[in-house]
Amino acid sequence: MHYRYDAIVIGAGPNGLAAAAVLAQAGYSVCVFEAKETIGGGARSMALTLPGFLHDVCSAIHPLALGSPFLRTLPLEQHGLDWIQPPIPLAHPTEEGSAVLLARSVEETAETLDCREDARVYCRVMKPLVDDWPVLSQALLGPLRPQMLTHPLALARFGLKALRSTCGLARQLFRGERARALFAGLAAHSMLPLEQMPGAAFGLVLAIAGHALGWPVARGGSQQIVEALAAYIRSLGAEIVTNAVIEDLRLLPSSRVVLCDVTPRQLIRMAGSMLPESYQRALERYRYGPGAFKIDYALDGAVPWKAAECLRAGTVHLGWSLEEIALSERQCGRGEPPTRPYVLLAQQSLFDATRAPAGKQTVWAYCHVPNGSSFDMTERIEEQIERFAPGFRERVLARHVTSPAQLEAYNANYIGGDINGGSADLLQLFTRPLPRLVPYSTPNPRLYLCSSSTPPGGGVHGMCGYYAAHAALRYLADIEKRSR
Repeated sequence: MHYRYDAIVIGAGPNGLAAAAVLAQAGYSVCVFEAKETIGGGARSMALTLPGFLHDVCSAIHPLALGSPFLRTLPLEQHGLDWIQPPIPLAHPTEEGSAVLLARSVEETAETLDCREDARVYCRVMKPLVDDWPVLSQALLGPLRPQMLTHPLALARFGLKALRSTCGLARQLFRGERARALFAGLAAHSMLPLEQMPGAAFGLVLAIAGHALGWPVARGGSQQIVEALAAYIRSLGAEIVTNAVIEDLRLLPSSRVVLCDVTPRQLIRMAGSMLPESYQRALERYRYGPGAFKIDYALDGAVPWKAAECLRAGTVHLGWSLEEIALSERQCGRGEPPTRPYVLLAQQSLFDATRAPAGKQTVWAYCHVPNGSSFDMTERIEEQIERFAPGFRERVLARHVTSPAQLEAYNANYIGGDINGGSADLLQLFTRPLPRLVPYSTPNPRLYLCSSSTPPGGGVHGMCGYYAAHAALRYLADIEKRSR
């Protein structure tokens, strides 16, 4: 049988493009279909507020893109990608006007903690883990596989702490509020209640990445990451078709394999009879996580932080104590809009002049809310920012609010505003979407899932696409062997 393409990829986000890159590198003909006018998925940048202000629509800060075992092998800088490293990856301001800092140096970070004992503990815990990052990144940014056991000491050093809940590990390691708050803010990126396992893993990974890699921004917006990826795969002969809404996979041009950068709910709808009913019923039980409520700001100047150190940080976490952040995430888990939300804030324009007119600034901020929540969190988010930066509202020139429903309308993968492609709890962390020897495969040997609903989950790292493409390559090699 003659096929128009060897492989078709649905979705031109980082994972879909990474899958296309792997297949094109192997010499196969590849076409990527993207529903929107532009490529990007969770890495698009747009003028959302006023002319001249450029905002990252979803993902903004990219330690895992810089540290991705696959993306870092590609010549993306040759295709226009330029990383900017803020002097401080992360600041976590306190109510009294100072800030805890996640600095590039482990020692400098430790100096901002409460007491000498917490500083010693932080250095003792983090230094070996930072040294282990090359091993950990290979092991953690992928599915469960035998190769994960090739460095048992490094994985044990990480795993014994990572499998804890955030509250459990923070209270065991640290005595003071500053250290506990820093770790709580890092781990809360997981969107899990802080009492739930394995939330500590997310806090550890982000802290390690901050020290080993920094938390960079892409000059000119997150869009530049996918534009560089697209330029690279086009240089290998791959095609990208935009404005191509795919409702039924059976209507695609002929191909040997199809890889879908979609979540389980969409795969069921698109694949139909291509998948057995038992597998579809299992996918229907896949659990999505909390949503996000996001605001983009155009500002008449920098955020007036009480803690001046915050102006050196690309990212700022708002929510002072472990207890406060835990309550915010607990309320979200119970289906309640947080009364005092934990807010993740990025201020890329302080370090990237392409983001705003001279003398102006942009701010990217969001909080976690129950999946599908319709509650307007604007006032509560701004109260949190004002708490640590009095006079913030006076600098707002314009704001663009994105609710969970609007996030899903922007990107169909964000079910109910879930930007992580599904809950990352212990049952779904490495076995998403279902427990299978090859989680990217389906009962149909021609059909693969390559989205953040597969390991290692959310983030701009391309590793879901990378591993899905390698699963497809094994199938392609097998059918070629049998046809000889």
